[in-house]
Formats: sequence, C-alpha cells, structure tokens
Amino acid sequence: MDWLTDPQAWIALATLTALEIVLGIDNVIFISILAGKLPSHQQGRARRTGLALAMVTRILLLFSLAWIIRLTAPLFTILEQEISGRDLILIGGGLFLLAKSTHEIHGKLEGEAGHGAAKSGVTFGSVIVQILLLDVVFSLDSVITAVGMVDELAIMITAVVIAVGFMMLFAGPISAFVDRHPTVKMLALSFLLLIGVTLIAEGFDQHISKGYIYFAMAFSVMVEMLNLKMRKAAEPVKLHQPFSREEKAAVVHR
Repeated sequence: MDWLTDPQAWIALATLTALEIVLGIDNVIFISILAGKLPSHQQGRARRTGLALAMVTRILLLFSLAWIIRLTAPLFTILEQEISGRDLILIGGGLFLLAKSTHEIHGKLEGEAGHGAAKSGVTFGSVIVQILLLDVVFSLDSVITAVGMVDELAIMITAVVIAVGFMMLFAGPISAFVDRHPTVKMLALSFLLLIGVTLIAEGFDQHISKGYIYFAMAFSVMVEMLNLKMRKAAEPVKLHQPFSREEKAAVVHR
C-alpha cells in the first residue's frame, strides 16, 4: 500500500478513474435501454445488478493480466489478417451491438405498440444475461486501457470501483431522462451502432481514436439539448412499448 503516500499514484488514480467513467458511459446507456424493457419495479434492480456485474467482471479481468496479455497473441490468419482472442471478442461484441441496436430501433418505430410482446420472452434473467455478455466486451476495453496506464493493481481496482459507483449513482437519472425523450433514446441507440462499428474495426486492427467517437457523441447530445430547449411545448413522438404484465393479462382474458 505504499502508493497511498505517492502523489504521482493519486494523479494516476484520478486520471484512470475519469477515463473509466468515460469508457463506462456507453455501458450505462446499453444497460438503461435493456432495463427499460422490464416492468418499472424491476428496472432499478436490473441497472444496479448490471453495473455490479460490470465491476466484478473488470476486477476479475484485472486479476487475470497474464491471460489478457495472451489474448493478443494471433490464433489464426484470414486474408493476411491476424486474429487474436481479443479480436474475436471485440468483433463478436460489435456484431451483437449492431444487431441489438437495429432490433431495438425497429421495435420502437415499426409495427404496433405491444406487438409480439407476449412472445418476446423478456424476463429479468434474459436482460441480465444480455448485460453480462456486453459487460465482457466493454470491460475488456476498459481493462486494457487500465493496464496500459498504471502498473499498480490496487490503483486499477480502486479506479474501477469508484467509476462503477459513480455510474450507479447516475444510471437512474440517465435512464429516466432517456425514457422521457424519445429522440434521445434514438440518439442513444445510434451511439450503440457507432460503438458497434468501432469495436468491429478494432477487432480488425483498424484503430479509431476514441476522441473522435466521444466528440461526435458529445456534439450530437449538445445539438439535441438545444432542440429540446427550443421545442419544449411540442408533444414528443410516442415510441412503441411492449405490453406491461397487466396489459398482457388483460389481453389474455378478453
């Protein structure tokens, strides 16, 4: 614990914590959208569980540094492109994000409200499984960033715990704001498409600077905030929502 008396270690902790929070924003958005498919009384628990799983996943990966380093070793080659275990995880996660985001956009804009909800099988467990799958992808990116910045494992773990605590604190307000404003929800889903493309590119060793990605997101959010401020009186578009359990029961008993 000698790092507690080292000023440089505290600077590294503050910097890494800030980076972990930034890298976790896309995770919060994804968790909020998935949790929004559950009944209102389960949404808060799903968000907290998802973020807790994200923290546990990141800490376990930090304790497996040697395994993470081996993930970058090439497993096979396709068209002169070397593919490693990390690449497979990033490509798979990116494809999952593209498919999931496209499906969510379709469900919000096409068909009828509540259409197919009785067959959708959206349960607390299925939502947590989907969150856990994406936590692995997001956590891998976060852990690789931490390993590249800091040598002290205790600093990495402390930064992860603080960052996840911060995200837990603000996940509820972020989720509520996204639910109240349909255009923000569509924008968030578009961000997930963008992140999915970025993950696939990274999987094929085509590095895209995170600064460009987060600038595009921040600029889009700023423009949308101006739109919302200028059009307060306008009635927002109503996105399609799945049936609640009560509505499903009412339909069954008709």
